[in-house]
Amino acid sequence: MEERVLSTKKNGMAALFGILLLFAASVAGIVIGSVAIAKNNSAMMLALGIVLLVAGIVLVITSVVLCGGLKILKPQEALVLTLFGRYVGTLKGDGFYFVNPFCTSVNPAAKTKLSQSGDVNASAPTSLMTIANNAAGTNVEISSNKISLKIMTLNNNKQKINDCLGNPVEIGIAVTWKVVDTAKAVFNVDNYKEFLSLQCDSALRDIVRIYPYDVAPNVDTTGDGIADEGSLRGSSEIVAEKIRGEIQKRVAQAGIEVVEARITYLAYAPEIAAVMLQRQQASAIIDARKMIVDGAVGMVEMALERLSEKHTVELDEERKAAMVSNLLVVLCGNRDAQPIVNSGSLY
Repeated sequence: MEERVLSTKKNGMAALFGILLLFAASVAGIVIGSVAIAKNNSAMMLALGIVLLVAGIVLVITSVVLCGGLKILKPQEALVLTLFGRYVGTLKGDGFYFVNPFCTSVNPAAKTKLSQSGDVNASAPTSLMTIANNAAGTNVEISSNKISLKIMTLNNNKQKINDCLGNPVEIGIAVTWKVVDTAKAVFNVDNYKEFLSLQCDSALRDIVRIYPYDVAPNVDTTGDGIADEGSLRGSSEIVAEKIRGEIQKRVAQAGIEVVEARITYLAYAPEIAAVMLQRQQASAIIDARKMIVDGAVGMVEMALERLSEKHTVELDEERKAAMVSNLLVVLCGNRDAQPIVNSGSLY
């Protein structure tokens, strides 16, 4: 199904003027016909009055029917029209249009409200109907069949998904999208809003299963057979772009363009969050200890070299070993060192 834009229908003001003239003529015909029938001067006048009255009634009905062909569109709105089940075309762009009054607008997703912005509200006539319903004490909601062409944001619900290592993580995304082909959106899928939401869930699961939550050894996330450092936490931009591409591939048949996808929430699932926190803490402690030991060894080497260069003191291998041991204990210990003054000889 290809979209056909009706660009020659923006003549609503002229049509409205003609409908008003037709309505005025019908009212005049009804009035004149009623007067002629009331006077009943002759058979000819009676027949003329009946003809004018019937013609006036027909013109009133015609003008009311023609009013159904008047359409008003705001910026970034579209209207998909069908005539007796056949796709006629799409009205795009703001303006006052007149179309075949028997054309009906189609939008299967008109009543679907997702966690998103940009849904088209009801038009002015619908608002008047709503006011009338409220005044009558009823609560009837009439939705508009207009399709929004604005850029909208879908806040997808958080999902619990296992990463490539089998760890359950909770992740949520925000997808920015817009309708670019109204015919595909209306006729190719049953409900393009629900279709987009379901495809976002499916694409998110497929991409998250490729990556670990954090950097892990021997994990290939690019498909080239070489382990890399890709992860959900450290490569969020790359992961988001892959999610966007996967969603776009799935929703192209629905006439939807995915502008952007962003990760809005990422965390371990509650059942393993505490264990993973301990793991991260242990990894951080090991890294810190490694750095402390490397620094302490360097300081000990520097101290021995300086003592040997300046001949400050002559140390044999045994004394060097004792000095290294003492310095490492002091530099690598968690607590402050307690100095011990040796006033005598070691021997």
